[in-house]
Amino acid sequence: QVQLVESGGGLVQAGGSLRLSCTASGSIFSISSMGWFRQGPGKQRELVAAITPGGLTNYADSVKGRFTISRDNAKNTLYLQMNSLEPEDTAVYYCTADPLFSRLRVGQGSSWGQGTQITVSA
Repeated sequence: QVQLVESGGGLVQAGGSLRLSCTASGSIFSISSMGWFRQGPGKQRELVAAITPGGLTNYADSVKGRFTISRDNAKNTLYLQMNSLEPEDTAVYYCTADPLFSRLRVGQGSSWGQGTQITVSA
């Protein structure tokens, strides 16, 4: 397993931007698919964005054009740049990792961070 620690959450006004980071321990980061999930109040956890070791990406329709996922394998770090934030983006955001992209993107990743709260005010 990979140990994951998220950072960068907080309170922001609608229309603002935030960048989340997820730092991973272990030497398998570069060969792991990585992703961000979120769980809003009263909602199920859902995929926000995912990225393969080679940099192929997948986004939820609700964040396309606003969010960008990226990774720095040299730093063992995953990022989520969030622009044009909306109140509907309010949620706890989780970083996840798995060797299999197909497993990760359906929420069955083997490693998860503790989550970081994003609150977007209207």
